[in-house]
Amino acid sequence: MAGAYGPDPADERISLAFTTAQAVRHEGRSSGYRNEVLSLRLHAAVGSCAVEPGALPEGALDDCVGATVAELLGHPLLPVRIAALDAYLAHVRPHTPDNGARPCPLPAGSSLSRSRARARAVVDLLPADVSRSGERRPVLVVGVVNSLLEQLRSRGLDYLPCDLKGGTTEWGERVLTDAAAHLERCGAVLASGMTLGNGSFQGLLDHAAASGKPLVMFAQTGSAVLPRFLGAGVSAVSAEPYPFFWLDGGPGVIHRYGGCP
Repeated sequence: MAGAYGPDPADERISLAFTTAQAVRHEGRSSGYRNEVLSLRLHAAVGSCAVEPGALPEGALDDCVGATVAELLGHPLLPVRIAALDAYLAHVRPHTPDNGARPCPLPAGSSLSRSRARARAVVDLLPADVSRSGERRPVLVVGVVNSLLEQLRSRGLDYLPCDLKGGTTEWGERVLTDAAAHLERCGAVLASGMTLGNGSFQGLLDHAAASGKPLVMFAQTGSAVLPRFLGAGVSAVSAEPYPFFWLDGGPGVIHRYGGCP
């Protein structure tokens, strides 16, 4: 990777490492969720990778601070490697029109209204027709976000909800836990960037590349990493670098790549 994107990762040092943890239950929703994100600062850029709440070992932040990107790309923890790569790519390939990004504003408002606005922007990246060979097939949603499911429902699109945590959706649907087992059933995949951090992204990418099915990624984790896969299995990306939409109620922006302009 040295020199391929400009600055040598061995010369770039992480100045700040932090985690962001949240618990949320939107008004009117019957259930909530928790998440935690590791973020690393490199110059003006921040790279991030979601982790299971409480799973990051004590001392992980200390490992990152002052280390070079090259060193962290060899770290034993996958989330550290992803966050370091994300920070480096966000630094050398920022989310600008010159790099293929299309800014999409998110309005100020409640966490639920902003979640719904983001969901509309993400689902817009799916092809208008996700059927294959004249047969209507569902969208495999990997990483359940109820606002995304709500948006798919509003457009009359069938879906298969999948998340490692299992459980049920807001509408009482069983959440599948093995995305790979259902890839053949779907006509398109809508997946969270969290798949980078848990190691399941490669299987989704391989299937999309081999089958030609649309693979749309919505990413806080690896928001600068995933656009690099456009045309190599990934068809579109909604990239949302730190600070994330749920951190405050003010206006914000996400960056869309590929899909319909």
